Amino acid sequence: MSSEEGAPRVVSASRDIAAEAAVIFELIAEPTQQPRWDGNDNLSEASPGQRVRAVGDVFTMTTTMGNLRENHVVEFVEGRRIAWRPAEPGTEPPGHLWRWELEPIDASHTRVTHTYDWSRLPEGDKRASRARATTSEWLRASMDRLATIAESR
Repeated sequence: MSSEEGAPRVVSASRDIAAEAAVIFELIAEPTQQPRWDGNDNLSEASPGQRVRAVGDVFTMTTTMGNLRENHVVEFVEGRRIAWRPAEPGTEPPGHLWRWELEPIDASHTRVTHTYDWSRLPEGDKRASRARATTSEWLRASMDRLATIAESR
């Protein structure tokens, strides 16, 4: 699906990482780790004790601009898939989603797919210009940083 400006509303990137799926998943499902691999350099910190374990969990993250975000987990399969919809505190998520999918290739290699889906973000939303600027290259930057951390463990 595309917006009226022609930017894709769903972008994704995949790469193989030389690490077990469980190691990679732990880096994603543990919010305190996310600022280490965020390729957008948008995340500052998360409070400890928020490890995601199920659909319905909400974890909070502070952005580099000092804003607090509540991330509502909408998809979860331990070790394989996690997705969340960010929102300002106390509000419903506006319609964009971050998803990570992990597919083991063998005991020490995993194919990782990272997707940003803003197809449910209303046209004219204040977040649309930033969403439009999110490309597969940005997603790849996060995966490259994630790979560096996971492969060094």
